[in-house]
Amino acid sequence: MDNKERLLNDINVIDFALVELTQYLDTHPYDCNAMEYFNHYARIKNQLMKEFSMKYYPLTKDLAESNKEWRWGMAPLPWEGVCC
Repeated sequence: MDNKERLLNDINVIDFALVELTQYLDTHPYDCNAMEYFNHYARIKNQLMKEFSMKYYPLTKDLAESNKEWRWGMAPLPWEGVCC
């Protein structure tokens, strides 16, 4: 697995954890420990997504910022079979 695939995998794993934490927090909104975990993993995911966007292509439009070129169109399309 190359670095690009590793980063995408890490983003997917953390996103899964965030979805699970969101569902838990929907039923336990006052659990401070769960909220700390959520915030921690949300920061990590944002950092990884920025890192991926700088090295390869933006995963979301808000990460498409660039001084040199518009990179949003560089991402593979879903039907090309390489999207996460």
